[in-house]
Amino acid sequence: MEKINLTKLIAESSPYSRRQAEKIIRMGEVKINDRIALLGEKADKNDKIEINGKEIKFQNTKIYIKLNKPVDYVCTNRIFPGEKNIFSLLPKENNLFSIGRLDKNSHGLIVLSNDGDLTYKLTHPRFQHEKIYLVKLKENYFLKNKGLLGEILSKFKEGVDIGDRTLAKAKKIEIINDNTFRIILTEGKKRQIREMFNYFNLKVTDLKRTDFAGINLGNLKEGEWTNLNPEEIKKLKNI
Repeated sequence: MEKINLTKLIAESSPYSRRQAEKIIRMGEVKINDRIALLGEKADKNDKIEINGKEIKFQNTKIYIKLNKPVDYVCTNRIFPGEKNIFSLLPKENNLFSIGRLDKNSHGLIVLSNDGDLTYKLTHPRFQHEKIYLVKLKENYFLKNKGLLGEILSKFKEGVDIGDRTLAKAKKIEIINDNTFRIILTEGKKRQIREMFNYFNLKVTDLKRTDFAGINLGNLKEGEWTNLNPEEIKKLKNI
């Protein structure tokens, strides 16, 4: 088997892009056959490659999946006792990585893959991929304060201070009914939508992601997953 650059091998077999692989090699977080790897080294799938002590399980094919994440499940690759994790709903030993997370109290579309370069492209803020959410509030506040709705629609587009000198914006916000909004984001700050409504002292009771980078949740039931079809994969790669 022909050896290739280690950064390329890592990107092909893990959630890390080539640029990220180069960084973790420089930081001494990668080992080849139980020794610290050096930048510029070559390797193949017969070598034992570890990142922060975790061995890469090599696969010959790329996997692209969409999952309907239920509430109360976390999206981290680290498994903690007693905690519900989305990876318990998925095929085992596939080196899958969540592309764009949802917090524990949110549900809906999660895209996963073992394609490191694509993962980087879809998660880096500078690419600004669209994510669409349906958001419900605790009650119809706007019957009591009709001016509040207009202020929310305006402020979400201008930018809302969600703390730590962070200004969060929505690309688009539409009201669906008395207490439900459809929101499009191109950024992904932590708990962004919840914190934006919290600015107005409004509580989000349900947050569902329906679309991510052109991929739609479709009719997947909660807790179910399916492989992306060729058209969906092509759409992601052509972004």
